[in-house]
Amino acid sequence: MSLKIALFGITREIVGTSVIELPAPAPATVGALLDELRKQYPALGELRSCAVAVNNEYAAHDLALHTTDEIALIPPVAGG
Repeated sequence: MSLKIALFGITREIVGTSVIELPAPAPATVGALLDELRKQYPALGELRSCAVAVNNEYAAHDLALHTTDEIALIPPVAGG
């Protein structure tokens, strides 16, 4: 099972592309996916925050992931 993840802003710059496909971690949860992404791309772990959206909604770390999910990595956003 693999997951397709859309990347935006600084996360896209760190990874070097706007979409990646990774084997699903076991267990396939948002938290496990973030852990795996931080292992493969250590600079992601240096961001002060990074949210995950699943099917257009912010997701909790314990949410189970499926191959049909639309997953996006949302970088920190500054406002003014």
